[in-house]
Amino acid sequence: MISPRDCRVIVPALGAVVVLALTGCDPEGITSGGQSPSGSSNGGGQSVTGFGASPLDNADGTKPGLAPLTSGADRAAARKVIEKVATKGRGPRTGYERDKFGYAWKDSVDGVPLSRNGCDTRNDLLARDGKDVRFRAGSDCVVVAMTLKDPYTGSTIAWRKQQATKVQIDHVMPLSYDWQMGAARWSDAKRQQIANDPLNLIPVDGPANGSKSDSGPASWLPPNKQIRCSYSLRFAQVSLKYELPVTAADKQMMLRQCGA
Repeated sequence: MISPRDCRVIVPALGAVVVLALTGCDPEGITSGGQSPSGSSNGGGQSVTGFGASPLDNADGTKPGLAPLTSGADRAAARKVIEKVATKGRGPRTGYERDKFGYAWKDSVDGVPLSRNGCDTRNDLLARDGKDVRFRAGSDCVVVAMTLKDPYTGSTIAWRKQQATKVQIDHVMPLSYDWQMGAARWSDAKRQQIANDPLNLIPVDGPANGSKSDSGPASWLPPNKQIRCSYSLRFAQVSLKYELPVTAADKQMMLRQCGA
């Protein structure tokens, strides 16, 4: 019997699923997600060599990864989206605490995809973007091993749960940035949405994420230059969805990344 979560994670890649119990291969005991080695055919998808779905074809963030935008048409389309973003000065950080956005990786957040599925947000994102995902024995939620094609650095990361910080979940629009740009005045429910919305979340190389901190695009961009237009577009998509402005310097930098 296949659970709804198995279908949710795997069907986009295969159209079918086989879950195998693996024994003797890992001290934790794991199950394989059975994802296709050749990737997806549903408008982006994932593969060993690919970064995932185009942000132009992933408006709700439920498809994996962040693919580069390389054609002139795609980059022009990205600029049109970025041009819609409002600007204002960055406000004070006074009063900001991570807990103001709810406890980390809360599953019971209404109004965002993947919520209330019995699995916390972090594991949802690892399963969404990982390749060759393996779950803890007896669980279709807890990811214990996977391979990640990291868009921020361009590297391929072999990740295991024992090395948890090797892969971190990045808030594309950092929560502290959100706070300074208007989220300080939001309801708790809306802050929890942006903190757990898959549109604003990408599993990436841990050290790269650490170097970003709460920077906007004018201060930090992914080291992998080929992904910078896509990253800028995703930043804009989150900004527009939540009606959060960015600084004028950030918007100028975002537009520059998608220039002809």
